[in-house]
Amino acid sequence: MTPVSTQQGNSPLVLGLPHTGTYVPDDIWQKLNTNGQKLADTDWHIDQLYDGLLEGITTVKAEFHRYVIDANRDPAGVSLYPGQNTTTLVPLTDFDGESIWRTEPSETDITARRDTFHTPYHAALKAELMRVKALHGYAILYDCHSIRSHIPFLFEGELPILNIGTNLGTTCDPRIESSVVDIARASAHNTALNARFKGGWTTRHYGQPSENIHAIQMEIAQRAYLETEAAPWRYDPAKAENLCETLRPILTSLANWRPLI
Repeated sequence: MTPVSTQQGNSPLVLGLPHTGTYVPDDIWQKLNTNGQKLADTDWHIDQLYDGLLEGITTVKAEFHRYVIDANRDPAGVSLYPGQNTTTLVPLTDFDGESIWRTEPSETDITARRDTFHTPYHAALKAELMRVKALHGYAILYDCHSIRSHIPFLFEGELPILNIGTNLGTTCDPRIESSVVDIARASAHNTALNARFKGGWTTRHYGQPSENIHAIQMEIAQRAYLETEAAPWRYDPAKAENLCETLRPILTSLANWRPLI
C-alpha cells in the first residue's frame, strides 16, 4: 500500500486529505481492540464529497488511517489544543475518550510510523505546494475534514455544519478567509470561524502568508452528507449535493483568488 495518493492539477489550489484513509497494516490492526477496529473516527467519504467539484486542483490524500498515525498532528507530539481534550500523534483513545488499543504503541512504534506514513504524506503535500507556487507565485492549501456532530468528549452541544479554521487569521490572507466565510454564511449551513476547530497542525505549519503560501481548514459535520453518523457510514448523495452547492463556489473562489500587487 502506497501511503499517499496525489492527483496533480495546475490551479494554485491544493486539497489536503489527511483523515479519509482506512488502511491499517496487519501488524497494527492486531494491536487495535474491538473498539479501535471500528475506525469510527474516519473522515468518512470526504474524498468522494470533494471529488470532481472543480477541475485543475491538486489533491494529496493519506491512504492510512489516523489510528496508525495522525497526519494532522505535530510530528513532535505537541498538543494542538493545550488544556482541551484532543487526540495525539498516535491516538490512544477514540473521540469519545475510549481506549482503541489491545497493545498501545511504544515510542519505537511511533517513530517507525512517523517515518513510514507521516513523513511521506507531508513530503508529498509540501512538494505539491511548492510546485503550484512555482507556477503561480503563491499556493493555497485547503485542508479537508469531517467529524460527527455530537462528541461530548471534544465539544459541547451540536457542531455547526461548516467550521472554518485559520488559526485566528494567521494562516492566510484575510481576503481568503473573508471569501470562504462569506460564501459559507450566505448558505443554509450554519457556520463557525475559528471556534472549536481553529486549524490543525497542517494548516498552522504550511499557512505562511508572508511566504505566499496560504492555508485554511474546513471541518464539516458529517450529518450534512451522511445518511447517519454511525456505521456503516453511508454516503447520502442528495445531502452531499446540497452541501456541494456551497463547497463548489468556495473552491472556485479560492482557485480564482489573486494576491494584491
